[in-house]
Amino acid sequence: MQGLPVSELAQRFGTPLYLYDGDAVRDQYLGLRDRLHPVVEIFYSLKANPNISVCALLHRLGARAEVSSMAELVTALEAGVPADQIMFLGPGKSEQEITACLKEDIRAIICESIDELAAIDRLAADLGTRARVVLRVNPSFTVKGSGLTMGGKPRQFGIDEQALFDAEDLPGRHARTDLIGVQAYMGTRILSEEAVAENTRRILDMAERLAERQGFPLDLVDVGGGLGVAYFAQEQDLDVDRLADLVNPIFEEFHRRRPDTRVVMELGRYLVATGGVYVSAVRYVKESMGERFAITDGGTNHHMAAVGIGSFAKRNFPMRLLNRAGGPAAKWNVTGPLCTPNDTLGKGVELADDLRPGDLIGVERSGAYGPTASPVLFLSHGYPAEVLVVDGDAQLVRRRDETEHLTGPQLLHGALTGQR
Repeated sequence: MQGLPVSELAQRFGTPLYLYDGDAVRDQYLGLRDRLHPVVEIFYSLKANPNISVCALLHRLGARAEVSSMAELVTALEAGVPADQIMFLGPGKSEQEITACLKEDIRAIICESIDELAAIDRLAADLGTRARVVLRVNPSFTVKGSGLTMGGKPRQFGIDEQALFDAEDLPGRHARTDLIGVQAYMGTRILSEEAVAENTRRILDMAERLAERQGFPLDLVDVGGGLGVAYFAQEQDLDVDRLADLVNPIFEEFHRRRPDTRVVMELGRYLVATGGVYVSAVRYVKESMGERFAITDGGTNHHMAAVGIGSFAKRNFPMRLLNRAGGPAAKWNVTGPLCTPNDTLGKGVELADDLRPGDLIGVERSGAYGPTASPVLFLSHGYPAEVLVVDGDAQLVRRRDETEHLTGPQLLHGALTGQR
């Protein structure tokens, strides 16, 4: 990674660990930023990887921040993202989170229900301030081409499109709230340039109609994002040039009609997935009933995505031997240290036939939805180390959980110790 041998990094920081390549993240961001219409602002979705250094890196490149929890809000602020470049979304925001957004005066709260809109309005009144709100719409339409469709069916996300068009005088009923825009998120892991363009066109059209119907200024439209990366065989990464050729005319036409409206695209997985690799060390190798097993020190407790959650069939993330060339290829089941047969990082993975203890196996394209989307406390193994390489300099950006980190928060009931 940037000329640094992974074996040396593994020795220095230990395994298992996540390695993030800052150059790869930069190239992914700028590769899209340089091609997209300049009216589009890119917001980094911290849910994909909320590490503060990853957020700071992307912000230094020009990205804003989209957050979904109090911790993510604090992370973005501490990473240097100005409050007016932060948006907060999520279907179940607490009053504490809404209050923090109002006190920090972030760019916008993305509202996902009529009840939530009333709560935001009430809390703004309590604080003697005004709330800037973007309405998240659950559209009536859906566009094929995403790994997980977010619109066109009953969802906990957003307010149904028809309900918003049927509602009477939303601005007038919420005196402390400034409705400033519309957001719709149609799906995730989209690998079709045509689907992205169709989503964009329809969201922009819906936003204009809704703003006119409810009588609020359309200061901002968030067209979602959901751009995917290829993980599995027969998948292909998006062609960024073709994507730009399809969406830029749509943005240009909208910009000509509404030159003062900000356009937002929120991206998480697309920006960071390809820049990460999950590194685990082989502890033991064995054969069972004709199949080879490589048992490593890292498992699905750190990388739940590798299990294939949401898929009907188990499909392997790209994996390779990192510390040496190895012999001819052979099929291996790569498993972790957990006491469950589900702890399988890869099944029938082609790796060197002479795989041995001490070898390092890398699960590639692992920069998004890694440890924070995994049951890291399962069997009390804890959080892995995270390392970011920037300009050839590798630094620890999250410490590994040690035993005291896991046992320290637990409290022994006094009745069990003879104390009250």
